Amino acid sequence: MKPQFTLEDTDDQIRLRSSWEQVLHRLAQEGRGAWFERFIKPLQPKSFHEGTVVLCAPGQFVQEWVRERYLRNLEELLSDELGEPIRIELRAEARDRRDGAGTSEAVHLPAAPKKPRFQPSARFSFDHFVVGQSNRLAFAGAKAVAKEPGTKYNPLFIYGPSGLGKTHLLHAIAQELLRERPNATLAYVSAQQFAEDFVTALQKGQIDQFRRAARGVEIWLVDDIQFIAGKDKTQEEIFHTFNYLHSLGKQIVLSSDRPPRDLLLMDERLRSRFEAGLVADIQMPDTETRCAILLSKAAQEQVPIEHEVAMFLAENVPGNIRILEGALTKLAVQSSVEGMPIGLEMAAAMVERYYRAGSLAKPSFDQIVDAVGKHYKIDSEEIRGTTRKAPIVHARHVAVYVTREITGDSWKHLGSLFGNRDHTSMMHGYQKISERMNADKDLRAAVKMLIRNLYPER
Repeated sequence: MKPQFTLEDTDDQIRLRSSWEQVLHRLAQEGRGAWFERFIKPLQPKSFHEGTVVLCAPGQFVQEWVRERYLRNLEELLSDELGEPIRIELRAEARDRRDGAGTSEAVHLPAAPKKPRFQPSARFSFDHFVVGQSNRLAFAGAKAVAKEPGTKYNPLFIYGPSGLGKTHLLHAIAQELLRERPNATLAYVSAQQFAEDFVTALQKGQIDQFRRAARGVEIWLVDDIQFIAGKDKTQEEIFHTFNYLHSLGKQIVLSSDRPPRDLLLMDERLRSRFEAGLVADIQMPDTETRCAILLSKAAQEQVPIEHEVAMFLAENVPGNIRILEGALTKLAVQSSVEGMPIGLEMAAAMVERYYRAGSLAKPSFDQIVDAVGKHYKIDSEEIRGTTRKAPIVHARHVAVYVTREITGDSWKHLGSLFGNRDHTSMMHGYQKISERMNADKDLRAAVKMLIRNLYPER
């Protein structure tokens, strides 16, 4: 079909439409098949100015498909026909296709299914987030994103073990943004929920509504993104949603239990995009930060607790922050039932009953040595070896102390684990660390943290 011109058309518009017809003719001659009819032929040339051609696609899906798979090819073909290098700008536009001529009359697509607006938890605010060395970067990134969404740190990728505050920061971002801009559109979703909603939309033929809902936001918060690893179709949908929002300058925040490079079952295109902004980790907090978190939680819940008791819990309750907060809840209930204030004796009895080492699965010797090596940045084989370099000897003594505390093995057995050393050398190493811990609070905190972190979450 020949292009139709009017007296209002400029020379550039006439050149563009004629050249576009030639591009379509060349592609049709190559026998491009069904995808040509579905994705390329419906594109409409709108304007040509200063080396930029605007093509309109009938909807976001076609726009994204062409951009990902065929944009560069179209630019080359159209540049050849126009006789100068051009850049194509793709725009999505809903059109009524009833007459086949591609009129610009708006088509009324089904509205996105209405869901209750996400309401961030009031407990998860920036004010209630205790900042320490282990989470400082993630907190700063979250605050910056909440203040100026889409302008820096986009995407923001927060990772770390379960129960350390990733979800807290996502809620805090949403809460801060809604306080400053009550009408802002945002979405918070777990990756698992996204995958389930996507499958449901496919089954019910509601994929357009699903995409409209997912992409019609100013800030997109996705929790536990690691759960889509291995789900190819869901990853593809996440990929296109990410690209669409990012291209419009919308803020994206994601959380995971590991950094992007360790999401081995994730599409490489996604991993590279996740790393394009700020990647910030949240590590297991030190004892002082755990104590501060516990005191903050107690203040929120109006649970009277002394600093000495909070520090005792921080040092002796193993696992993540959720487990630590669970210990506080147990104490609060016990205090209420018994009608007694929370004291050190009550805390010690509770720890002995619920969190003593014997009630948890003991880590293996290899796990202990690996953890000590990782802490001191020394290869575990060197800790087991015979070198007498001071840093390695110190790490070895710490490993002896931790192994003895956790396993209770005999000195002779410990010696066999550490390269068939004499039992007296094991006793010497243990005693040396024990004495230094009495005088060095940093070493004491480090050893207690190693022991605590070696136990699995319950």
